[in-house]
Amino acid sequence: MSEAVAESSAPADTGDLVAVPRTHYGRWVGALVVVVFLGWLGYAFAHAAIDWGVVKEYLTMSVLLKGLLITLVLTVVGMILGIVLGVLVAVMRLSRNPVTSGVGWLYVWVFRGTPVYLQLLAWFNIGLLFPYVSLPGLGGARTVDLVTPFVAAAIGLGLNQGAYTSEVVRAGILSIDEGQTEAAQALGMSRLRTMGQIVLPQAMRVILPPIGNETIGMLKTTSLASAIGVSEILSEAQHIYFVNNRIMELLIVCAVWYLAAVSILSIVQYYLERHFARGSSSRALPATPLQRLRKTLQQKKAVS
Repeated sequence: MSEAVAESSAPADTGDLVAVPRTHYGRWVGALVVVVFLGWLGYAFAHAAIDWGVVKEYLTMSVLLKGLLITLVLTVVGMILGIVLGVLVAVMRLSRNPVTSGVGWLYVWVFRGTPVYLQLLAWFNIGLLFPYVSLPGLGGARTVDLVTPFVAAAIGLGLNQGAYTSEVVRAGILSIDEGQTEAAQALGMSRLRTMGQIVLPQAMRVILPPIGNETIGMLKTTSLASAIGVSEILSEAQHIYFVNNRIMELLIVCAVWYLAAVSILSIVQYYLERHFARGSSSRALPATPLQRLRKTLQQKKAVS
């Protein structure tokens, strides 16, 4: 009886099983649709009324390159001011002092709640409220001489960015376990030292991705500075095509330089995120593009 039960429970002999990969027809159809669309888009641009010779000519024009430099400098200055203010305001908002946290909240409410375009115009016309500014040791000076269009744009963009950055930094700080702060304070570390040496270095892996996106956004937002007379790249391009009527060609030139700058910023962001991600997970970090390229070349060399 037991032998019969054993024979009935034994699996049937099915022979060698062959694993057949599933055919994903939807993926192939989707890929075909994308390829056809890209082909149509490339064909449309290739036969559009665009003088690519003009694009090539203006791509390295000194006036546009100077405007690009101003765009990059304005981006760097605005982000530095925004990051410094963002960290300061984030710490203020997390303070147990109601006055300090309230001032931090008010700053975020004002500068995040009003358009950056409005803020640029306000800083550009600040001389209407304060015609003269007294500087310690330098005496008085006219506000319009101090707050030039570039300075007004840097202040406006930096203050606006600081409001958004403070929320990013605050979220990063709150993502760190409070036990580490308590342990550091138990060892006699001050609150400021704990924040600078324990909390913020760990919070960077949470803070960096949105800060990188904000930097790319800042690069594009600098185009609004043309409203107050800053000669950034898009403003210079407009000055040119108002004369020669090569509107699309000049806009394509600006797009090329914007994409180039964004690509460089994306690479920097990638390696910064990779640097601060070390030791944060048990998983090994993925290979960088350069490491993958080096590995591929070594494999080809070994085969040959």
